Amino acid sequence: MKRFSRSLVGFLSAITGALVVVAVFHLTSWGKGAEPAIKVETTPVNRDARLGASFAPIVKKAAPSVVNIYSTHIVHERLMRNPLLNDPLFRQFFGDQFPNDDRERTRRERSLGSGVIISPDGYILTANHVVDGADKIKVSIGENKKVYAAKVIGTDQPTDVAILKIDAKDLPAIALADSDQLEVGDIVLAIGNPYGLRQTVTMGIVSALGRSGLPGFNQYQNFIQTDAAINPGNSGGALVDAEGRLVGINTAIIPNDNGGNQGIGFAVPVNLARHIMERLINGGKVTRGYLGILPQNIDAGLAKQFHLPDQNGALVGDVLTNTPAEKADIKPGDVIIAFNDKGISDANSLMLAVSECSPGSSATVKLLSNGRTKTITVTLAELPVKMLQSQNDRNNSDSGSSTADALDGVTVQDLNQGIRQQLKVPDDIRGALVTDVDRDSNSAESGLQRGDMIVEVNRQPVNNADDAVKLCRQAKGDQILLKFWRRTGDLAGTHYLSVDNTKQGK
Repeated sequence: MKRFSRSLVGFLSAITGALVVVAVFHLTSWGKGAEPAIKVETTPVNRDARLGASFAPIVKKAAPSVVNIYSTHIVHERLMRNPLLNDPLFRQFFGDQFPNDDRERTRRERSLGSGVIISPDGYILTANHVVDGADKIKVSIGENKKVYAAKVIGTDQPTDVAILKIDAKDLPAIALADSDQLEVGDIVLAIGNPYGLRQTVTMGIVSALGRSGLPGFNQYQNFIQTDAAINPGNSGGALVDAEGRLVGINTAIIPNDNGGNQGIGFAVPVNLARHIMERLINGGKVTRGYLGILPQNIDAGLAKQFHLPDQNGALVGDVLTNTPAEKADIKPGDVIIAFNDKGISDANSLMLAVSECSPGSSATVKLLSNGRTKTITVTLAELPVKMLQSQNDRNNSDSGSSTADALDGVTVQDLNQGIRQQLKVPDDIRGALVTDVDRDSNSAESGLQRGDMIVEVNRQPVNNADDAVKLCRQAKGDQILLKFWRRTGDLAGTHYLSVDNTKQGK
């Protein structure tokens, strides 16, 4: 065992999985050959107009398109055997009058949600979690509360989008806006059925755009954040602009201690929802492009280490074998700054850009490689379904920052063959295995974990524990660049970590 004797400080950049997944989906015959008449209005709202005394005209325009969704699903519960029935003394007195076998009981669970009519012929946009696993779905429309049976056209769990269809005509369909034209500060209204209260309207503003990196939420995150009150039952409902047009589908909140609204709600932008909706209606499933890299966000330390002008872009931590990225000669340490002529701000924006491309399509990638800018063309593939959970785990493995000794309290050792097999470390990986991280240390706060393999220190290869300690002792300057290998489920590869090499006072 080797223990670092020199203090290192660092911040582990949020490692955001950018492998793109095949969506979870369901398909019925409703979607075949159906082309709903969806109204899309791309003109921005008039931001120079003075606020009126009432939002009633907006509500009258948009509210008829918002529906109640009632879903039920059957839950199977197994009743376990009472341990008393195995007691001979108990059975001597009471005999076999009590059943002594495991039994199963079923019960129905009901949930409420909201949805939005997006075409006159009965297509309804909602959140996937509103209808996920439902055996029966009913939709209530209008003041007369007419109820229709609904069928699922398709669902996409990674974006939390679902499409339903009811057998009806001449419905009050909402107009779809261009959510890319939203600005922070724009007025928005949330319309839905919180706690089963029909047609509830709340008002707020767009608090932020492009929210991502929220653990436990959708895999593909590009949320509109709003302070308009959103509560349980609002999910799947409409977020509309000052013209009464749909700009988002309400999907989640950060709740208070009682589970209710505290002014932080999130909606899926309608442009993203529309992209998913069109694929589900036309083909019944969503397939996404796959680049085959493990990218990460760039913090100030990494920007300095790689001589970058700013922190924009996605740093390539690793390139997986036999993938489009490898075939296009993308290398670890490259920084992707644009994809299909669209600027890339971080790893999440790269993931979203790739996800909007179809497998087999060509894409242009602009990147910085060893200080030089170049543009390459890559043919995208499709990610195997088995990697979905691995990517979700990686998306939720964010780390915090620290201003004190980040690797103090870290123990490393050489990697023997037994450990290599147990941890499924490839034969070509050499380094120092992290075997212990003091949970109260700053290294734990920075995100370094047991099982990580330190493979480089300041771009110098690490073959064993002695190398790791030696190179850290020899390191000069206030920053050290570490490269480490990590396995998360079926997904494994290398990542970068910039650490502060200054000794901090206690």
